[in-house]
Amino acid sequence: MASNLNRAAWLHKAGTPLEVGEAPMPTAGPNELVIRNAAVAINPLDCHMQSASVFVQQWPSIFGCDVAGVVHEVGSDVHERFKVGDRVIGHAINLTSGRPQDGAFALYTTIPASKAAILPSSIPFTTGVVVPFALEAAVCALSVKQPGTALPNVPTPALGLPYPSLTTTTTPKKTLIIYGGSSSVGSMATQLATAAGIHVLAIASARNFDLCRACGAAAVFDYHDASFVDDVVQAATTAVEVEGGEFVGIFDAVSTPETYANGLAMLERLGGSHLACVHPPPEEVPEGVKAGMIFAVDEVATPVWRDYVTDALAAGRLKCLPSPLVVGKGLEFVQVALEKCVEGVSAAKLVVEL
Repeated sequence: MASNLNRAAWLHKAGTPLEVGEAPMPTAGPNELVIRNAAVAINPLDCHMQSASVFVQQWPSIFGCDVAGVVHEVGSDVHERFKVGDRVIGHAINLTSGRPQDGAFALYTTIPASKAAILPSSIPFTTGVVVPFALEAAVCALSVKQPGTALPNVPTPALGLPYPSLTTTTTPKKTLIIYGGSSSVGSMATQLATAAGIHVLAIASARNFDLCRACGAAAVFDYHDASFVDDVVQAATTAVEVEGGEFVGIFDAVSTPETYANGLAMLERLGGSHLACVHPPPEEVPEGVKAGMIFAVDEVATPVWRDYVTDALAAGRLKCLPSPLVVGKGLEFVQVALEKCVEGVSAAKLVVEL
């Protein structure tokens, strides 16, 4: 098809606004899909890419990770899992590939078939698009089994927790603390961990308790409370004693100096274990604590995309949370949404309709 049928929001230089213009029409490689995007979502990482060109490998750049839309082209080796016209959600991989065609902020985007799932007709594109990046990040936080290196001298965590299951698990044997339970990645991690039979204790603002509970948290604690560190430690200790299982660590979906200090204090009192972070971890940790930064690990989320997402969405076991906040319709609103993300949002994910 002619290249002038595609348009994108291009980043030409770090720290400058996106510019909407023509873009080449992507073509599907053997294991890829080309998606005609109906909605894209914004993540804090996108703001870092714009402001400081973090992970930008080619100029000008099209970035963004979350897409929802209709399959436009199917690669030769995709077989029968997807066909042209299917409604899908998917994780775009410009972050690791560097190719403009792999960025979400365009009318057409190439995504790996292994990072896509059918979106049930009952779920609007603007709702389903909150799932992909959060799902990918949450699986990497929870299920990586062997430690590696995300960036030079920055280890990846290895919680090694089971994948989520469509069958009900009634006897949790592991307890996990999720700090930032109302964030996009935190709420997804709560859902996936709960679906894997993990007993989740979430930390959030009191106004977001209902969201955390809707995601499956067994208990929620307000980080504004002076006693919340004591309360979380007591709850984790009690859960382990009652279940006869183990405490597996903390996933810090916020990762600030304050959350690190509180998390490390909890871990020290709980006898150590893992601290998984969304930013580089603190350099000094108590004895018995293994800290690392989550990062995309090739294919670790493939079984979840393939075997869980579509059926879980259709059954209501996987919820599109936090709810979307639609900023506008059209690629020009991507820049507006990025600016709103920098200002900060709570218990919502910024979405642009296309």
